[in-house]
Amino acid sequence: MTAMELTTRAVHAGREDLTDLGLHAAPIDLSTTYPSRDSHAEAVRLDLAGTGVDLGESPIYGRVGNPTVGRFETALANLEGAESAVAFATGMAALSACLLTVAAQGKRHVVAVRPLYGTTDHVLATGLLGTEVTWSSVDSLKRDIREDTGLVLVESPANPTLSEVDIRAIDVDVPVLVDNTFATPVLQRPIEQGADIVLHSATKFLGGHGDVLGGVVACGEDFARQLRQVRMATGGLLHPLAGYLLLRGLSTLPVRVAHAAATAGELARRLAGHPGVTKVYRPSIGGPMVSFDVAGDPHAVIGAVRLVTPAVSLGSVDTLIQHPGTLSHHIVPEQDRESGGIGDRLLRLSVGLEDVEDLWADLDQALSKS
Repeated sequence: MTAMELTTRAVHAGREDLTDLGLHAAPIDLSTTYPSRDSHAEAVRLDLAGTGVDLGESPIYGRVGNPTVGRFETALANLEGAESAVAFATGMAALSACLLTVAAQGKRHVVAVRPLYGTTDHVLATGLLGTEVTWSSVDSLKRDIREDTGLVLVESPANPTLSEVDIRAIDVDVPVLVDNTFATPVLQRPIEQGADIVLHSATKFLGGHGDVLGGVVACGEDFARQLRQVRMATGGLLHPLAGYLLLRGLSTLPVRVAHAAATAGELARRLAGHPGVTKVYRPSIGGPMVSFDVAGDPHAVIGAVRLVTPAVSLGSVDTLIQHPGTLSHHIVPEQDRESGGIGDRLLRLSVGLEDVEDLWADLDQALSKS
C-alpha cells in the first residue's frame, strides 16, 4: 500500500455510500433502540447478535451495535488491512475484551513483552481479569508458550521508551496481539507483518484532538464475532458521537502523523545536542513520539513549559509532555519500571502540529531552567 493510497482510504473509508444517500458528512445515529413490528424476526436477529454477528444498520438495541460506530469500524479495518474491527469505549475496554475472549476459551495465560502501557501492565501483572502473565522477550516467546496460552502481547513502539519489536520475527502458534497506538496504520500495519490482532487506544492519534475516548481492535471476523459477544454482554460500548469523531479523525490521520513526525525528528536532533539531555529515544519507523532522559529535575521541566501542554495522554494536535514514572506508568511497581527501561529522569513528548521553532524555544528554556 503506497502512502497515496492510504491517504485516500483515510478520507473515504466508511463513507463510500454517502453520495448515494445524498449526504456529505456521515450521519450520527443516536438511537438506543430500533423498532420493529415483527417480533419473531427480531428474536431471530437477537439470537444472531448473541453469536457475534454484525447486524449492520438495524442492530435491535444500542448495546448490540450502532451504524455510526460501524462506519468507524469499517474504516479502521480498511486502514489496518484487517477483515473486521470492533470498537469499544476506551483502549482498556478493548484490551479487556481481548483478554476475556481468550479466557472464555480456557486460555488464561498471556505471554507479554515489557514495556507496555502502564495500565495494561497492571491488568496483566495483577490478574484482575483472571489471566496469568509470563513476562518474556521476543527471543524467549516460543519457549514461554503453554497449552493454556491464549495471547502473545507486545506494544511496538512501546510506551514510553519507544523500543520496537520485530513483529515478523514472532513465530508462535497462538494469536499475536500488537498494540499499534503509537505507530498508527500510517507507519505500521502489524497484520501485514504476521500479527493476528491489532489494538488501538483510539483516544490518541486516531481521534487526534484530545476530545474523544475510544478503543478499537482490528482482527479476523472469527475473533471479531467473539469480541462482539463480550461487548454485548459487558456493555463496553463506544458512544455514537465518539464513533463520529473518530471517523472524522481518521480522515486527517496521515497528514497529521506526517507533519508531527517531521517536527519530532527535528526536535529529537536538537534534544540530542542539548546539555540538559542525556539520552534521546526515537523509534526507527519515526512518528510523532520522542522520549528523553534529562540531566536535571524532570519535574522542573514539566513545570517550566509554557507552550507545550503538561498532561498525560498523547496524539493530540497540541504537543504534550509528561513524566511516565508519576503518571502513565506510576501504577507499575518501581522495580518493574526500571527493568522495562523506564527511569526516573525519563520524559515523554507527544509532538503536535505547532511550528517547530516555537516548540524548540519552549523546550530549550524549560530544559535550561531545570
